[in-house]
Amino acid sequence: MILGFDIGGTKCAVTAAKSSREEIEIKASEKIPTDLTVTPDEMIDRLIALADRISGGERVEAVGISCGGPLDSEKGIIMSPPNLPGWDDVRIVKKLEDYYNVPVKLQNDANACAVAEWKFGAGKGCKNMVFLTFGTGLGAGLIIDGKLYAGTNGNAGEVGHIRLDKSGPVGYEKSGSFEGFCSGGGIAQSGYALALKKAESGEYPLYFKPGMKKEDVTAKSIADAAEQGDETALEVYKICGEHLGRGLAVLIDLLNPERIVIGSIFTRAKDLMWKYASEEIRREALKGNADCCEVVCAKLGENLGNYAAIATAML
Repeated sequence: MILGFDIGGTKCAVTAAKSSREEIEIKASEKIPTDLTVTPDEMIDRLIALADRISGGERVEAVGISCGGPLDSEKGIIMSPPNLPGWDDVRIVKKLEDYYNVPVKLQNDANACAVAEWKFGAGKGCKNMVFLTFGTGLGAGLIIDGKLYAGTNGNAGEVGHIRLDKSGPVGYEKSGSFEGFCSGGGIAQSGYALALKKAESGEYPLYFKPGMKKEDVTAKSIADAAEQGDETALEVYKICGEHLGRGLAVLIDLLNPERIVIGSIFTRAKDLMWKYASEEIRREALKGNADCCEVVCAKLGENLGNYAAIATAML
């Protein structure tokens, strides 16, 4: 039995699975809310208790942990992720190793998802692959020459920090960043700004009503409006798509991957942005590099986090 712990700011999941070299068979998986009112040790103890219950007493052979960074995968320490306030220098690997007495591995969620899609999803069979999260934020996991590339201190793949424009929505505390344009929060920022401009002339997009605050606008509400043909919502996703294409062109020329796998929002709203993204790739990337790179949606869907934690244990 392999256990996977997927740790997030709002919820955590524990997965028990059987594995072979080619396949994962998930036996059980359960989620619980992340309680930030208790200490990290107490929260981890809850996850251990949940894992013991769903594993049914079977012998545990390995444990994998997927968690948002920053973290030190070599030392097994979670280092103050912004979505986990109070989780400062948490030595989670040692705690789980002491409890289970088996190998325990920790990876940031982008790396873990990259390995999962590479081993069991849309990147299966690739030698060189990039995975982009494209959810609340934007991060990348890099598979280079058939191996996960983590970088000198484990922070390779922070593509969201790349500046794509002099100004624009804010991501990674940087205006005009790749994450600013291509994340749930960034799309919402763009949508809110464009809606305010429309409202000045008495026009209101479908996703926006008088008195709405910034937090009332979401990537999903804008996408829903775009699907109904709302011009402002369609413009928001056009802007997103154009900048996605620019960012992808950088990755295509820099890393020369055979496949780029994109998750979350892209899988749900590809039709709203891909036309513009592909045009930017053709304009910006070297033709030979672009021609040999396929951009696809992540395949593992809502189970990606579960597979990611298990795949980390198998690294």
